[in-house]
Amino acid sequence: MTELPSSGEAEGAWLAAHVTSTLRVPESVFTFSSSQLSGVENGGELTMVVKNVCCIGAGYVGGPTCSVIAWKCPDIRVHVVDKSELRIKQWNSDKLPIYEPGLENVVKECRGRNLFFSNDIDTAIKEADLIFISVNTPTKTYGIGKGRAADLKHIEMCARTIAEVSEGNKIVVEKSTVPVRAAESITHILSANTRPGVSFQVLSNPEFLAEGTAIENLLNPERVLIGGEESSEGDEAVAQLTWIYNHWVPTEKIITTSTWSSELSKLASNAFLAQRVSSINAISALCEATGADVSQVAAAVGRDSRIGSKFLQASVGFGGSCFQKDLLNLVYIAECLNLPEVALYWQQVTDINEYQRTRFAKRIVECLFNTVTDKTLAVFGFAFKKNTGDTRESPAIYVCSHLLEESARLNIYDPKRRVCADGVHFYREEEEEETLQVRKSSLSCECDCNKKRLTTFTKVEGKQIEHDLTSLAITSDPERVQKLIHIYSDPYEAVKDAHAIVVLTEWDEFTTYDYKKMLSVMKKPAFIFDGRKILDHEALIKLGFHTETIGKRFSRNTLLRSSGEHFPSFSWTP
Repeated sequence: MTELPSSGEAEGAWLAAHVTSTLRVPESVFTFSSSQLSGVENGGELTMVVKNVCCIGAGYVGGPTCSVIAWKCPDIRVHVVDKSELRIKQWNSDKLPIYEPGLENVVKECRGRNLFFSNDIDTAIKEADLIFISVNTPTKTYGIGKGRAADLKHIEMCARTIAEVSEGNKIVVEKSTVPVRAAESITHILSANTRPGVSFQVLSNPEFLAEGTAIENLLNPERVLIGGEESSEGDEAVAQLTWIYNHWVPTEKIITTSTWSSELSKLASNAFLAQRVSSINAISALCEATGADVSQVAAAVGRDSRIGSKFLQASVGFGGSCFQKDLLNLVYIAECLNLPEVALYWQQVTDINEYQRTRFAKRIVECLFNTVTDKTLAVFGFAFKKNTGDTRESPAIYVCSHLLEESARLNIYDPKRRVCADGVHFYREEEEEETLQVRKSSLSCECDCNKKRLTTFTKVEGKQIEHDLTSLAITSDPERVQKLIHIYSDPYEAVKDAHAIVVLTEWDEFTTYDYKKMLSVMKKPAFIFDGRKILDHEALIKLGFHTETIGKRFSRNTLLRSSGEHFPSFSWTP
């Protein structure tokens, strides 16, 4: 990648000289005019170089994204602002509000130098050349579009605040996942409230981050997508944002499109990924009914280069803040555009996901002799996937909810971990917090990376689990649910006198447990329901567990052999 100059004057010359190559893309793919692809007009010189960046929203996207920008662009001052005083206080503390491998080290290196977190939104906007809008856009829970449409009230509030306090020229970048043509709405709000001497350009720059690997995704992105207005002013704004990313992202990975194409690309990407998960989960139901093994089917299908092997791991279902929300948003957009067939198609993707969660919970009840009332089940994992503390739309919430409706007693364990200084290697923490604080300086990393400084954190707080399961959106009787759930910090304690273990998150440490020891303290017959297909099922069966997983039936389960139970033969009448 081209080496960047250090001085501000040289930066402007560099950008003017390199903007053409940065924005050049195949004409058959993108719809920009020749003037857009040839660089910035006005003699090829930029009217400004971005020196101050503001990000409104210090959440899962804004915090990590702007931390990496500050790290890779030391000459740019990055100010992350949020209305939440608690969240900003956490960003300025040793315990960040979110966990991502490597994030803590990036923040600590830049914070106070060129990375700042505060609640002073107005000042940050006034000083910024470029403003990221990175606020939550949840699915509406009220009014028109309830349960499908994205709630854009936070986006609108940001746009009005920007219009009210801005001075000079601003580039406004929508980072949040939004419906198609949301940038147009932002532009209308800004234009209607523009004061003399103030101008705006609105860009779309959707994030493509996976929780648990967000820093890696930011440092080594597969692509950076920037959508802008098809005008000379839009070209210049795109060039400014491109220049920021070019500090560490190769030119060939930066894609420029129209604003609307950029917005739809984000929704389409998540919809396609969710579709693959639901597709293999639908096949898993067929496998269980026919005696096929979904892992073998997925391996065979994935060898087709036209399909590939990614996102073909059958499981209890997808979760997180993006897939479900973006799918429902896409459905709502199709309905509004009078495309019912398109809406129905994408609705089926989320319907299959709900079906998979419900089917797994019913299977647990059926295997436990058609009742789990007053039975204790040890739930391993509550985050929606490993290496994150995020529980939003986690399959665990819905599976646990079904079991609680059947009056099961749930002992829930989500790992308390420690991580070595490079933010990559994870371990379950055995010591109490007080003991760990005393011994922290002497602990060494078990991965032989020769790191002595370890950071501790808890993945999912007990209060978060209780909040998720007692939410009125999940249960109408929170007090009853509260009595049925117990949060554990030790998996071996969680399984005592339990009738079954239910694995709902694919934490690596779950594969390392002494299940023989666990079996000895459980009720008999003991069951394991592996909703993530990560355990050694044959070994568990040999130990004496009745083992169930997704997309496969085991004919050698101890319980089945001793009881004489057999599976019905598969029949088909044409």
